[in-house]
Amino acid sequence: MTKDNIRLNRYLIWERRLKQIPNILAFIRIFISLLMFFFLVNRDFFPNIHPSWLDYFAGLLFVIASITDFFDGYIARSFNAVSKLGEILDPLADKMLVLGAFIGLVYLQRANPWAIYLILLREFFITGLRIAMVEEGMSVKASFAGKIKTVFQMIAIGFLIMNWPLANILLWIAVILTLYSGIDYIGAYIKKHND
Repeated sequence: MTKDNIRLNRYLIWERRLKQIPNILAFIRIFISLLMFFFLVNRDFFPNIHPSWLDYFAGLLFVIASITDFFDGYIARSFNAVSKLGEILDPLADKMLVLGAFIGLVYLQRANPWAIYLILLREFFITGLRIAMVEEGMSVKASFAGKIKTVFQMIAIGFLIMNWPLANILLWIAVILTLYSGIDYIGAYIKKHND
């Protein structure tokens, strides 16, 4: 083998490994979401730890999971590491993180159950729609409205976990943006389906 062939072979191995990183980060996010949920709903498991410390730890886990979400998207786009598995796994990991946080916050009575129900209803419906779009060979990239609603959901969850002021106002803003982005997705699906 020539030096050029060795270099090419190393590059191809490195490229293959790099393309797996977004999916690995999505799996890490799923694991972190389970840990975060555990700290939100199992307060009795830690009798000697003040609840505010459990909030801090759950909040830290949420931030770490959110960072993995950013990097998995950045790597996938920057290095053309987009895959069919990633198109399903990334939103699924996001939904598990959001679902764990919101159910935990309802359990702690920090979030309005109706607000959470509306958000989760939209999330499950759109996840199903995205899977159907993948099966039909359609692109399922997040819309701008979807990205904005994700940012507001993450901010609202952070405020609710930390029990900060304005948390419920941010939650209802997230509800409005979530429903709007859901309607946006449905409209895009109908348009692509009719083309």
